[in-house]
Amino acid sequence: MRNEKIQMVQEVASLLEGKSAILISYQGISANQLNGFRAKIGSDELKGTCRVVPNTLVKKAAEKLGYTALAEATLKGDTALVSGPDPVSLVKAIKEFAKESAKDKQERVKIKMAYVEGALLNTADALALGDLPPKEAIQAQILGLLQAPASGIVRAINAKIASIVYVLNAFKAKKEQETA
Repeated sequence: MRNEKIQMVQEVASLLEGKSAILISYQGISANQLNGFRAKIGSDELKGTCRVVPNTLVKKAAEKLGYTALAEATLKGDTALVSGPDPVSLVKAIKEFAKESAKDKQERVKIKMAYVEGALLNTADALALGDLPPKEAIQAQILGLLQAPASGIVRAINAKIASIVYVLNAFKAKKEQETA
């Protein structure tokens, strides 16, 4: 392979490595629309990138990283690689961009597949990611579920202690009445 190709494969591999990757088709999208989308994906909120890449380079980069499912996947047509740390937010942004760029009720941007945490997702599964809450919200829900039993135990113990205190206060009041 030529040096330029090797460098390009390394660049694509750096986009894939340790991140979620969504492969989209962008047929019929103007350069200005795609640049606007790139700016949105690269925002501080999403921290992602969007690059137009040849299918063969995606396959070679996936091979290099040991992502066999992605390396063996069939890719056809124009492909843009959208990568970043949060696949849910990326898919939501792609779905929004697809709606904005649709003309005559015909979608021009489509998700081909996604590679998330070692799993290759088909179009339907990748689109389903966009319906999930953000990763932080899911983590907060799990934390709440984990904390619920502990806080229940604490409340039960506090209730028992409080009832003992009430009984002692009632006993004390009764003794004070008897001595008075």
